Amino acid sequence: MRIAFLTSTPLDFARGSGTFVGIVTLAHAARRLGAEVRLLSPSGRFPVYTLERLWFNEQLRRYDLRGFDVVVGFDLDGWRIAGRHGLPHVASIKGVVADEMRFESGATRWTLGVQAACERVHVRRADRVLAPSRYAARRIQELYGLAEPPRIVPECIDVEDWRELRAAHPAQPAPAAFTVLSVCRFYPRKRLQVLLGAAARLRGRIPGLEVRIVGRGPQEARLRRLWRELGLESTVRWLGDLPQEELARQYQACDVFCLPSVQETFGVVFLEAMAAGKPIVAARAAAVPEVVEEGLLVEPESVEDLSEALQRLHSDPGLRRSLGEAGPRIAANYDAPRVAGLFLSELAALTSG
Repeated sequence: MRIAFLTSTPLDFARGSGTFVGIVTLAHAARRLGAEVRLLSPSGRFPVYTLERLWFNEQLRRYDLRGFDVVVGFDLDGWRIAGRHGLPHVASIKGVVADEMRFESGATRWTLGVQAACERVHVRRADRVLAPSRYAARRIQELYGLAEPPRIVPECIDVEDWRELRAAHPAQPAPAAFTVLSVCRFYPRKRLQVLLGAAARLRGRIPGLEVRIVGRGPQEARLRRLWRELGLESTVRWLGDLPQEELARQYQACDVFCLPSVQETFGVVFLEAMAAGKPIVAARAAAVPEVVEEGLLVEPESVEDLSEALQRLHSDPGLRRSLGEAGPRIAANYDAPRVAGLFLSELAALTSG
């Protein structure tokens, strides 16, 4: 099967985050199963990301897609050609823009509104719509007015590649410290300010507490101001964007993974943490309970609940161990070959029909 992947998501971890990881991991796994996959992405860069996405979709009308059996457009990408190029067209929605934009304001909310309008057209024109979770499927149907819910194909992790990467770059938690790791792009919906608030409450209760935050994003300046106001300079470390090798070390060197996000259509970082055998603390919101089957889920937005969960894991090594041991078993359900097989079955059903 010859498949075109259409995506204007930046093809690097620093800017593309979990969406980039999901698309590239799926492409690699599909190729290993015998499919021919070609990624089509923007060749130019614009200072405003929304303009880059719109320009790319306009250019797609000039692409010759006749050599492919099926076209898969991720998120809004493909909205200009869906249903108009004579090939089966799949809209695979990684992040529901209309759901994400409710946490933004000002110009960012306006530009996301433009993207959401395009994504709505995309899913309504596509021959098949895929979503990564039940939560995402429900929100797509509600916000974009679909008669039928999307089919669910979850995100994936290449368990073997991830294991080899960790083995090549080993690390261990520091015995005299309690290290909490968080990995995300700094968007309002990630609620990193809740984690900072919890760190401020716990620094006098947990000896050797260190919170390490990987990533960057539009909220960085605001979060760093709060960090200084709370006097967290010796407790919270900002690690910035890291290459995969160093990220693998950080997962291994932490005691707990924590992300209090209130809007996740899946959450690839949770798979990474589980595959590394780390217990997870997260908000009971959006798709998180679907993915984090065994972890400590707390009330969204609650600094107090998040603090109590982290302190509970610090004081109970047995609980940390049991939750960590459950992680690899759960992550195996999302192993890339397995998910890619499900994905290719969806495409085969569409093309054969």
